[in-house]
Amino acid sequence: MPHAEPPSPPGAVRRVAVIGAGTIGASWAACFLSRGLEVVVSDPSPDAESAVGRMIDAAWPVLQRLGAAPGADPTRWRFEPDPARAVEGAGFVQESAPERYAVKQALLPRLDAALPPEVVIASSSSGLLASRLGDGCRHPGRVLIGHPFNPPHLIPLVEIVGGDPAARQAALAFYRAVGKHPILLNKEVPGHLANRLQAALWREAAWLVDQGVASVADVDAAISEGPGLRWAIMGPHLTFHLAGGRGGMEHFLSHLGPALESWWADLSTPAHITPAMAEALTRGVAEEAAGRDIETLEARRDRLLAGLLALRRDDPG
Repeated sequence: MPHAEPPSPPGAVRRVAVIGAGTIGASWAACFLSRGLEVVVSDPSPDAESAVGRMIDAAWPVLQRLGAAPGADPTRWRFEPDPARAVEGAGFVQESAPERYAVKQALLPRLDAALPPEVVIASSSSGLLASRLGDGCRHPGRVLIGHPFNPPHLIPLVEIVGGDPAARQAALAFYRAVGKHPILLNKEVPGHLANRLQAALWREAAWLVDQGVASVADVDAAISEGPGLRWAIMGPHLTFHLAGGRGGMEHFLSHLGPALESWWADLSTPAHITPAMAEALTRGVAEEAAGRDIETLEARRDRLLAGLLALRRDDPG
């Protein structure tokens, strides 16, 4: 999100429909508003409209700090309970309904029927297969995954999966125009890319707590005070390329590859979160939070994220 001002080519999207206004959908709405777009929000929940308003109000100061587009207006949105009516006139649709095939496969054909065929329908799904989301649609090729990382109004990443070539290119162009960093997956896998990486790390983290190797707080600190700082700058491959010194990745693989292979062989493969593991994780997180509620933790996360993103934006690379 917090990159240089987005381009505005002829025919650029001016109105976005956000279908599903939970945590992710409301954050998407704030993101799109900050880029100067008009937003129409739809959600069946009776308190959705007020919840979206609160989310936008809370997010707007940090979005302004990061550099909202000229003329961006936090009030330039409206609520429409009927999703088919909400997408009328939209140039892009961001769907963030509950993460269940049954829900999405009932909803998406309604959106598809109300839209011209060139408008992309992007699902925020965090792990469903894109190839199943277009079932029942007249134009299934325009349905794809546009998966953000929470909170979408701050985190740049969007994973694009599925869809036909025209839809993928349109989605790439749209997300870049609103300052996101989209990546394109060459094939679909459950959980996409970033969530699989995150799940692999957390599987080991949970197992280490379960086995009494370290506390929840110390496992978290092992990431936030160590490799997590580097990962905010570059990913694991480029990080290990630097670890190889002047020999780069080639030297790293020959010098440290055997050690890594021995660690791989010792990594855990738990298939289930046992009651004992769940209890240890829940208790440990409560101790680490030290009485801070969710809102307080979210505010700290967003404040520090904004500072980090501002540094990255201003760095010439």
